[in-house]
Amino acid sequence: MNTATVRESNTIESLLSRLEQLNEVGASLSKERDTSRLLEQILLAAKTITNADGGTLYRMLDDGNTLRFAILRTDSLGLFEGGDTGVAIDFPDLSLRTSDGTPNDSLVAAYAAIHGVTVNIEDAYTETDFDFSGTRVFDQRCGYRSQSFLTVPMRDHEGDVIGVLQLINARKANSTEVIGFSQSDQHLAESLASQAAIALTNHLLMTQLEVLFESFIGLINLAIDEKSPHTGGHCQRVPELTMMLAEAVAKTQNGPLAGFTMTDRDRYELKIAGMLHDCGKITTPVHVVDKATKLQTLFDRIHLIDTRFEVLKRDAEIVALRQQLELRTPVNMAAESALMQQCQAAQEVLNADREFIRRANSGGEGMHDADVERVHDIGRRHVWRNVDGVLSDFLSDDEINNLCILRGTLTSAERDTINYHIVATIKMLEKLPWPQHLKNVPEYAGGHHERMDGKGYPKGLTRDQMSVQARIMGIADIFEALTARDRPYKPGMKLSQAMRILQQFKQNGHIDPDVFDVFVQQEVFRRYGEQFLNPEQLDDVSLTP
Repeated sequence: MNTATVRESNTIESLLSRLEQLNEVGASLSKERDTSRLLEQILLAAKTITNADGGTLYRMLDDGNTLRFAILRTDSLGLFEGGDTGVAIDFPDLSLRTSDGTPNDSLVAAYAAIHGVTVNIEDAYTETDFDFSGTRVFDQRCGYRSQSFLTVPMRDHEGDVIGVLQLINARKANSTEVIGFSQSDQHLAESLASQAAIALTNHLLMTQLEVLFESFIGLINLAIDEKSPHTGGHCQRVPELTMMLAEAVAKTQNGPLAGFTMTDRDRYELKIAGMLHDCGKITTPVHVVDKATKLQTLFDRIHLIDTRFEVLKRDAEIVALRQQLELRTPVNMAAESALMQQCQAAQEVLNADREFIRRANSGGEGMHDADVERVHDIGRRHVWRNVDGVLSDFLSDDEINNLCILRGTLTSAERDTINYHIVATIKMLEKLPWPQHLKNVPEYAGGHHERMDGKGYPKGLTRDQMSVQARIMGIADIFEALTARDRPYKPGMKLSQAMRILQQFKQNGHIDPDVFDVFVQQEVFRRYGEQFLNPEQLDDVSLTP
């Protein structure tokens, strides 16, 4: 085999090897989800295939008129900025237009983007068509010699330029000698730029879809927030606490949860589930969600009862005055005084009953049997003349039923209405065509009211039937509700009180004991409290075994 044949064989082998590299890079780019790492892979792959010493990748900004440095690397200078390095690139953006609006054709990267063509320059210092004064300044400052340039536009599937790939100083194989970029280098770089543009575009489209989807979720939560400002904060805080606790569980190295791990996709799936965990509340009537007192519907009916008490007090006074008038002839001061004392005594009874009803209406304390009996007694003992002039019971059956709620402000029917939101949530989420990486969202979001002992709702699942993620969300939902400082019917609990309640829930089979232990041991509750609670809620927590 003669020398020419050997050289040709080596060239073919080299080209085939680089084509194989190109295919591997294309497959790798299609799998990368992080934008910074994707940009880094694109530049490094281009440098490897063309054996370039340095390179720059520019991204087109949304205005379609500006190129921004995204990643920069020069091996011989040890220069690596932008991308996933965390080191900012200290170079200004490149405008595709001059101050008078004409194309900025003097800069080679701008020219490639404007005209959508590849520019291959053998030596920048002898090039007259483009302005390399900035390059010369960089070289003088860094002791470098920028020579050969290969500048390739990156086009998306619609033909629009979304970036520019620029390679600097091609080198001979196994040498530091700088040469020009060959035609095969250019073809390979153009092919890579095309694949990279497709990968980047697909990634950007996926990112845009995710942003759109999350914005739509935010729209649902905004609708809930507009219905009731007391639940909008809950929809925002539960996902935050869920992710904090999930990360803590994933870091656990010992115990029953040591095997729990999360990929980036797992995290995103749980984040979406957290954001949607109460989306069914959009179907819940506002007057039930915002029921701050027992008698509240569209308004607090305690004021109607206040009026009735005032009517009864007025009636008692009128009766006393009439009786006094009957005693005018002859005048009997003692009898009149006795009548007025009786009137005042009756009014004091009414005042005491009214104060009791107002306390009962608040729902802040549990009702005892004697309290329930007194509500019934007041409702039937006092009789008043209604607006139609008819004598009626002082309290209606519905008012008595509400005032006799043993704990909280909701009747059993209203609690069922509230609880239905989780059924509505599951129905809504199961209607969506979830992609594979989000297929567990309905299960995670729909399980946060289940209990470990199977006494929860809506499905009565037991611990073994629930994912760790759903169990995590259950604790996050309860803790947020206990400590929330924007609820209409109660102040937010201090950390110590909320944690004691959660410990009781752990012991009675309500919440997952292993997840709760992580919640305590890694003090997730305190990190959450420092971020979302009032300072006066952040007291010391000491739990007894």
